[in-house]
Amino acid sequence: MEKLNFDTIILGGGPAGLSAAIYASRGAVSTAIIDLNMLGGQPSNYLELENYPGFPLVGGYDLMEKFEEHADKFGVQKFPMQEIQSIDLKSKKILTNDYEFQAKTIIIATGAQPMKLGVPGEKEFVGRGVSYCAVCDGAFYKDKVVAVVGGGNSAVEEAMYLTKFASKVYLIHRRNELRADKIVQERAFKNEKIEFIWDSVVKEIKGDNLVNTLVLENVKSKELSNLQVNGVFPYIGITPNVDNISGQLEQDAAGFIITDETMSTSLEGVFAAGDVRKTPLRQVITAASDGAVSAVYAVKYVETHKEAVKSAV
Repeated sequence: MEKLNFDTIILGGGPAGLSAAIYASRGAVSTAIIDLNMLGGQPSNYLELENYPGFPLVGGYDLMEKFEEHADKFGVQKFPMQEIQSIDLKSKKILTNDYEFQAKTIIIATGAQPMKLGVPGEKEFVGRGVSYCAVCDGAFYKDKVVAVVGGGNSAVEEAMYLTKFASKVYLIHRRNELRADKIVQERAFKNEKIEFIWDSVVKEIKGDNLVNTLVLENVKSKELSNLQVNGVFPYIGITPNVDNISGQLEQDAAGFIITDETMSTSLEGVFAAGDVRKTPLRQVITAASDGAVSAVYAVKYVETHKEAVKSAV
């Protein structure tokens, strides 16, 4: 197993991780990004972004490609598609199938993923009618009927995207009003292909080889009903990607990492940025901002400890 040493190692190659890589490498510290997948993170799956400053309308993949190109300019070393064996945050050692990494600082930018409904049939029908990515799978539902579960921006925006393909889109929400931004709501209400099912939750997903029925429960009346659909897209929230690191540092009840304003965690020399940390807003721009802040203070940490070593000598 090859051993590699870096001043700063960034876990995750989404907007937070790539932004951190740019700022860290510009700070003249050796920098590497490790990711389980290809770089780009979740935004790479977004068809369009319309709220990133300077880009009124840009493809998610295109934007993240520019992030990566920017990081390449400063010589960031990239290690995508790594299978993590273990992460020891205290000693700052990371083992993958191919390498043993040792760092002076670690920036956790592993992001978050969609929460599961946790109902019978969900796991069994993943890829056969259950999907968590409308951009990835929407085209498979041309002229079919689908349902989106949730009431936030992601749910409503994905429902509208699915109307490009589906003949009808049901939006199922446990409350009687949406949580999405008003401008997003207005667009959805004007879309004739979207039908709203209020005060309802999915209790079960049924089908033969493919999904064909959702069992719904009205949260007020407790009445059960069947909804005939060809697919379902849950967007009910997110959970942090903290495999291999959970329990090693301070987290909130949902598992999100707690940081201060410098993105420092409860462990010295370990920082967190983006969706994986406890934050009031999760957007590409806030993730990129977090990444910049975390890297600046990671660089300061490296420099401070170099000085401390010199003083001791």
